[in-house]
Amino acid sequence: MTNATHTKILSMPSRRQLLKTSGAVMLTTPFVSRAWAATTEINMLAWYGHGEPDMVADYEAANNVKFVPKYYAGGDNMLALIAQSPPGTYDLILSDGEFVQQLNLAGYIDPLEPADYPFDDMLHEDFTKFPGHWADDKLYSMILRGGHLGVSYNKNSITEEEAQSYACFWKPELEGKVGHFDWHLPTLGMMSLYNGNGAGLWDLDDGQWDTVQDTTMGLRKQVGGFFDYGGTFNSLKNGEMQAMVGIGDWITGVLEKDGAPVASTIPKEGGIQFTESYCIGKGSEKVAEVTKFIQHMLSPEGQVKSAQMAAYPGFCVTKAGRAALIEADPKEAMRSHQMEGMANDPIALINEGRIHYRDIPQQQSLEDWNDFWSEYKNA
Repeated sequence: MTNATHTKILSMPSRRQLLKTSGAVMLTTPFVSRAWAATTEINMLAWYGHGEPDMVADYEAANNVKFVPKYYAGGDNMLALIAQSPPGTYDLILSDGEFVQQLNLAGYIDPLEPADYPFDDMLHEDFTKFPGHWADDKLYSMILRGGHLGVSYNKNSITEEEAQSYACFWKPELEGKVGHFDWHLPTLGMMSLYNGNGAGLWDLDDGQWDTVQDTTMGLRKQVGGFFDYGGTFNSLKNGEMQAMVGIGDWITGVLEKDGAPVASTIPKEGGIQFTESYCIGKGSEKVAEVTKFIQHMLSPEGQVKSAQMAAYPGFCVTKAGRAALIEADPKEAMRSHQMEGMANDPIALINEGRIHYRDIPQQQSLEDWNDFWSEYKNA
């Protein structure tokens, strides 16, 4: 209510006079209830959790918007969902960093205005020109958060020392108790690292690709199942699986906070970073509203929410966001190593060359990798 409105109401001396002038008051009073305004719906395509109340409820209430999320698991599924939908279906698309190029080439996203976002506050210089997020000096996706993938294990079955190599997945005692997150990129990337391909883990010639397939097939007898997000979470929680290939703290961190004896670590062969970013869907009529939300998620408050996300935790990507997390939730900042000087600080791991950004195969197609994944699952 404005001050002018407040003054007008207080100056009305009696009910009789109010009734005499009610028509005029109804026409001239500038007060308009927020509840009368139509709520703007924002259609979101994202990994599970990003449209849940812990992430968006406060923002919805403050901005009179409503997020309508549709969830996917894996970039291949994301691309398929967009391809099956008319242009303009999705206003906001959360993409894995390595799939932004595919979104752009297919014409599924519109460019962003770089000046709208805090590039001068990024925690690492790589985040300012993240691979694939730019094309012809135009920005197509804004980095939001990240996380590291490595060896995820039950501490009652695998020691911390054993977890320092992907070789622990072949431990005889784990036969039938090793699970896979059901997406080819994370697992095959880890097998490539285990084979010693290092920074070239995605750029495999025919011989290297054959070796990665052989290595992966050699793990098959250990495998007790292939799981989606919920299945991965539950099978580690109930102990059905004692180790999980293709994940990291984004799963074990939630369980660890609940007291489960699980952990994730980056082994000596190196780890993989998943990177999540926001894009604006081609044909969206809500560009201003979506831009405002992306800006909010990159603010210190938004970065703290992202790091604490109930579905799965992630790393802050801005300096102000990390500082806000340390102040607001030092326990989580400590648990996730998001403090400068800590062992396994995510930024230090990048600087040491132990982390490789997840990508798509360079000399094979996604279909090649997916076809092998289907063969592996059915072996």
